[in-house]
Amino acid sequence: MGAQKKPANLSLSAVLLDEARDLGLNLSAAAEEGLRRAVAEARAARWRAENAEALASSNAWVTEHGLPLARHRPF
Repeated sequence: MGAQKKPANLSLSAVLLDEARDLGLNLSAAAEEGLRRAVAEARAARWRAENAEALASSNAWVTEHGLPLARHRPF
């Protein structure tokens, strides 16, 4: 990504840390990837929560009226 790196102190399971080192894993890269996934999941959950009312409304409309272009679907 090219983003500036910043040092951080983390507390990790000693067993997990030893196993990761034994396997030759790059701890910084693994932590960054895990954090990247956690941030993406949290953003998605936040978006779903913030848009729940609109999604429910849209789904209710489709349930009541059907898909607007359903007659054009070849399947």
